[in-house]
Amino acid sequence: MKTHIQLKNILAIILLISAFTTSVNSLAQNGTISGNVKTETGIAMIGVLVSDSLHTWQVYTDVNGNFKIENLTLKSYTVLVSANGFEKASYKVDVSANQATQLDIVLELDIHEMPQITVIEKRSDALYKIPGSVKLISHTDIINIDAVNGNEVLRKIPGVHLVDEEGAGLRMNLSIRGTDPDRSRSVLVLEDGIPVALAPYGEPELYYTPSMDRMSGVEVVKGSGSILFGPQTIGGVINFLTMDPPAKESGSVLVRGGQGGYYSLMAGYGNTINKTGFYFSLLHKQADNFGALNFNVTDFTGKVKFPTGDNSALGLKFGIYNETSNSTYVGMTLPMYNAGIYDQTNIPADDLLAIQRYSASATHSWFINSKSSLKTTIYAYNTVRNWRRQNFTLSTLDSTGAANPLPSDWSGVTWGDSTVENGALYMRKGTGNRNRQFDVAGAETKYQLRFKLGNISNEFNIGGRLLFERAYEQRINGAKPDASTGTLKEYEIRTGYGSSAYIHNRTDITSKFSATYGVRFENFNYRREILYGEFTNPVTGVKKMIDTSIVAGSLTQEFIPGIGLTFIPNKNTTIFGGVHRGFAPPRIKDAISASGVPYELDAELSWNYELGARTTFAKGIEMEATLFYMDFSNQIIPVSESSGGTGAGLVNGGRTEHYGAEAAIQVNFHEFFKTKEKIMLSVNTTYVNATFSSDRFLSEGDDLINVNGNKVPYSPEFIFNSVLRYESNIGLGTQINFSYVGKQYSDALNTTEMSNDGLTGVIPAYKLIDVMVKYNLKKINTTFSISGINITDERFIVSYRPQGIRVGMPRFVIFGVKYEF
Repeated sequence: MKTHIQLKNILAIILLISAFTTSVNSLAQNGTISGNVKTETGIAMIGVLVSDSLHTWQVYTDVNGNFKIENLTLKSYTVLVSANGFEKASYKVDVSANQATQLDIVLELDIHEMPQITVIEKRSDALYKIPGSVKLISHTDIINIDAVNGNEVLRKIPGVHLVDEEGAGLRMNLSIRGTDPDRSRSVLVLEDGIPVALAPYGEPELYYTPSMDRMSGVEVVKGSGSILFGPQTIGGVINFLTMDPPAKESGSVLVRGGQGGYYSLMAGYGNTINKTGFYFSLLHKQADNFGALNFNVTDFTGKVKFPTGDNSALGLKFGIYNETSNSTYVGMTLPMYNAGIYDQTNIPADDLLAIQRYSASATHSWFINSKSSLKTTIYAYNTVRNWRRQNFTLSTLDSTGAANPLPSDWSGVTWGDSTVENGALYMRKGTGNRNRQFDVAGAETKYQLRFKLGNISNEFNIGGRLLFERAYEQRINGAKPDASTGTLKEYEIRTGYGSSAYIHNRTDITSKFSATYGVRFENFNYRREILYGEFTNPVTGVKKMIDTSIVAGSLTQEFIPGIGLTFIPNKNTTIFGGVHRGFAPPRIKDAISASGVPYELDAELSWNYELGARTTFAKGIEMEATLFYMDFSNQIIPVSESSGGTGAGLVNGGRTEHYGAEAAIQVNFHEFFKTKEKIMLSVNTTYVNATFSSDRFLSEGDDLINVNGNKVPYSPEFIFNSVLRYESNIGLGTQINFSYVGKQYSDALNTTEMSNDGLTGVIPAYKLIDVMVKYNLKKINTTFSISGINITDERFIVSYRPQGIRVGMPRFVIFGVKYEF
């Protein structure tokens, strides 16, 4: 019996040893694939995606371009290697036991991509080596937000503050790090690398804003890399990316509708046939009562690309934009706001804004060899902006407190409380038609050379731009509230010639440490020609409308240097820092008076510093944090009508100081916990302290007040945004957006009490919650969605500009259906 038990024990031990040996042998039979990825010039590529064709595993190359995949089952694999801006590579690999299969991979530049200007280069290592704060919003991000207007998307960018003028996002008012948001003057806004402002140098206002509905992404650069562009290099660069021609036939149709007669149709179709690719999109949206706004927008865009040789390609783009809306400058007085019933009222019933824009561009890319390339772009666009605005007068009281007589041309309509000084709006019979036409044409080129000095890699860029802009402006006074014709009051022509050149180099001192440095030169020669206007006889003092020809001009020139450093301690982290010169030329109309006298406005200048890091803590957790400091030697203070001023005559505001921090973190819980359902939390926050930092005296009644130390207007100290997104594996998804904007001041005096006329006062902090739910039916390639904006129906003030209190959008619900093929 005992012998039998011993035999059983011995047998059990033998079986255990056998199992263990088999297991060890099995492990030993697993294999490894390792390798290195370089460019044709021998530069190691960081962040290249290496995966198998079945996507059962994937890795990214490290700072030296190396990768390694271990414990692979012994079999054949198709290894895919991909990086933005390079041709995809594919390799058949047989994994053998007890040995590593080595792949030495050289990726070739993709010369067939759509030739166009980008702010962030389409290369795998681009984000790693940018020496400043950057943000790339993908097409997926835009789709998931399901935005009614672009502001909802751009709020997800740290450091950005947006003022919603009318809720539909037709005119973007955006600031970065405490600059003034009025018409986005301090930010360079591009579409596919081409300026979109009315006149990029002399009148950089955004009366036309690219529609987010037709975008594939948005690039944002706020650091020293801004000097590659211009003319504005103060706040940063925002580049809207439209859809490129697809490699194969595809298209989509999105229909949305909501309350107030809101309707939107977005259709796109593209294909590539015999190496010629094309994509066309049509957007139409309209509303009867989108808050207080009714509008009708049609936006058509076309892009075509084709090879012009073995190493060159040409990209063509054209666009047609047409908008009519009842946009107005008139807001509420304080008594109207307190009444709480005028928030969504169109006060001047006959105000009408009409915008037509025609644009065309051609970009040629020539890959001279594996080390050098030349990209040249020519473009032109014409914008017509005609705005009929009804005249009005604020109510006043006499010394006894009784209301003064109504204006002689009173239309019979009064808004507000006429028993309060400046508490009512007397609508007058006449109109002021501000009709403007802008012609812009430009050409720019960029030569890039990648070379080595010894073992040190360099990427050298040199380029330049020539730009012509001309503005025709008329003011025609009408005799009725709906009159678009009448008596010519003003006529002038403003012309500008801009030229710029830059040199820029990145030196990879080691595989982990890079220095980027360069200088840009801006030259702007401008002229204002007054052809008709009202002038006062210096002898008799009588005002008279006369034909004239008053011509005055001026010249602005500036060297704009910048330097940035990046340190990449590992493949997951980039530490960056930099300093660059901020520059923006003064508007022509504000730099030269109506009588032809130059105001001697200086260019808007600053020194911008930042220090930060981008990192991936673990798989699924990404973060960027930046400290910044902006020292303005002269910040131009806008007094245009759109900013609540008199309409012309900007002033040198003197020194201002902006410092703060911004941070963003994204947690992909599904990657961290390896779940099939996708759960993502994204948070970004900004703290900025923007103040006047030198003596400047302003009138307040009979007193002169020194605003040194006061907050810069429309610069909230704290901004917070978050997005929580869930996507199930059966097609159901939901998203919750939360936004918080801190307290702001509307004027340099930092007035806290709201004025009766609704032009000054504190803007209290406010918060917004938006919700989106969607369901994707994969079998029919269709997605259904419902979105709720401001679902708590919070009432909040967004601005006192241009002429009165404006509140944000109330709760608004939109339904959508999207079909893709």
